[in-house]
Amino acid sequence: MSSGLIDVHAHLLPDFYVQQAAAAGHAHPDGMGGWPSWSVKAHLDLMDRNGIETAMLSMSSPGVHFGDDKAARLLARRVNEYTAELTRDHPGRFGNFVSLPLPDVDASLEEIAFAYDELDADGVALLTHTHGVYLGDQRLEPVFAELDRRRAVVFLHPTSPVGWEQSALGRPRPMVEYIFDTARTVTDLVMAGVVTRYPRIQVIVPHCGGAVPVLADRINEFMRLFLPSEDTPAKDAVQQLRGLYYDMAGTAFPRQVPALLKLVDPDRVLFGSDYCWTPPPLADAHIAAIDAAESPVEGTTWRSLTTANAQRLFPGTAR
Repeated sequence: MSSGLIDVHAHLLPDFYVQQAAAAGHAHPDGMGGWPSWSVKAHLDLMDRNGIETAMLSMSSPGVHFGDDKAARLLARRVNEYTAELTRDHPGRFGNFVSLPLPDVDASLEEIAFAYDELDADGVALLTHTHGVYLGDQRLEPVFAELDRRRAVVFLHPTSPVGWEQSALGRPRPMVEYIFDTARTVTDLVMAGVVTRYPRIQVIVPHCGGAVPVLADRINEFMRLFLPSEDTPAKDAVQQLRGLYYDMAGTAFPRQVPALLKLVDPDRVLFGSDYCWTPPPLADAHIAAIDAAESPVEGTTWRSLTTANAQRLFPGTAR
């Protein structure tokens, strides 16, 4: 493999987490049949087989907060320490996007400090909402202020939307509900002014932006109609969306990446496998599709392009 991939959308699933989540009522997470299997060895095997140099590990939905603030604090800390240990045990192979016990703001601020000061975190993973608190919510302002101060990389990940019991129609929520919840929270970040207030935060949007690329002009139009210009000088939603990063996890080709490239420049696109929630044969097939696709930048492959983009975002991964 000519260029070692940097995987910004990769999930760990330690046994202690699965046990706690299942005990809290998540036996069929987000309407899926069950929990996938994961081990460090299986993850490294997938990486080696596909030429992935480094995987930035994060916790997927349903996150760490199952309704009890104290339990969420303890679980976030355990997950983050466990992941940091993996990064130490396998130098250069894993990174750590820490989980926060949102919507508990005070505990999340404490965890950000611990993660950056003690665990050498590479970034923070935020679900699209926690218990109905979406990311543009004013209650989260202290969290974004601190992340901005830390110049944090923030990796977004969808979860089942509020009211999924009616909207999902009995089908697995990752299929389309994830895509729309990503668009919902990104729109909220833009409309609430979070993106412009905290410009030092680098946001990664998953799954080629979900529904965002095809909705960008519509969001822009509504923003101009409903937000008075004197209150929001940076009203251009398209410009704000162009400043975010987007990973290629999921069915990137043949349709999603071309739509994304109508919105953003190629230097904003990152590689993501979505392993272990994407089973190995599918992850292999998705990567093969990326390798078979023509790069939008002459003289590069998707591998070399996304790796160079990730190295700018994570200077520590550059060799």
